[in-house]
Amino acid sequence: MTRRPFIAGNWKMNTRRDSAVELAGQLVKGVGERSACEVAICPPTVYLSAVSDLLAGSPIELGAQNLYPAADGAYTGEVNAAMLTDIGCRFVILGHSERRQLMGETDAEVATKLQAALAGNLVPIVCVGETLEQRQAEQTEAVVEAQVRGSLAELDEARAAGVVIAYEPVWAIGTGLTATPEQAESVHRSIRQLLAEMFTPEIAGQIRIQYGGSVKPDNAVDLLGQPNIDGALVGGASLKAADFMAIIAAADAVCAT
Repeated sequence: MTRRPFIAGNWKMNTRRDSAVELAGQLVKGVGERSACEVAICPPTVYLSAVSDLLAGSPIELGAQNLYPAADGAYTGEVNAAMLTDIGCRFVILGHSERRQLMGETDAEVATKLQAALAGNLVPIVCVGETLEQRQAEQTEAVVEAQVRGSLAELDEARAAGVVIAYEPVWAIGTGLTATPEQAESVHRSIRQLLAEMFTPEIAGQIRIQYGGSVKPDNAVDLLGQPNIDGALVGGASLKAADFMAIIAAADAVCAT
């Protein structure tokens, strides 16, 4: 089963309007008319509209960093799926470790948001991953399995293939530490085996599983060359056009082999 690599940049809370527009413009020029891999950028919510205008006619897709699951109502400060699609979003990141750790987001909440995203025609990028303490205690597989099962609990087979999973070991996010290609592949393989159990082997073979955690130009080829790693959810390196373009080029090179 051939899965098209997917490179997404998560800008978190690291840009202002001018820098977001400048960075998006650089990426549009750098990617050109096409890329062998799928590419998306996820700016802060308040800059989604400005970036969306720049991406028009470009192969780069727009993603959001979160959503609120209600269709409408009195939820001051929140943004729902309809609002995100209205300004051009195709993807939405759900259950990022920073939201799980800092905002107390649970698997059940991620599962609810996933359903809202799918109902709103957004592609969810569901994040899972263990802490350093959990890895040292040899709990990685159990922790990741619980997060995958919990976050995808309400997902039916008919829509499962369209969901993206992002394995991001918490200890490698923004730390400069990176799982070795072998460590990352081992977890990705376990996730795919779990997805085959939860759904079917055919569906599991279609679901893309990204790696995230200090992905850089100098480690991208080795990571993306693993058989069960289908792309990257990139943090810090996505804030520098040259670095992000180099990671996209690495994915393109892997496609060509």
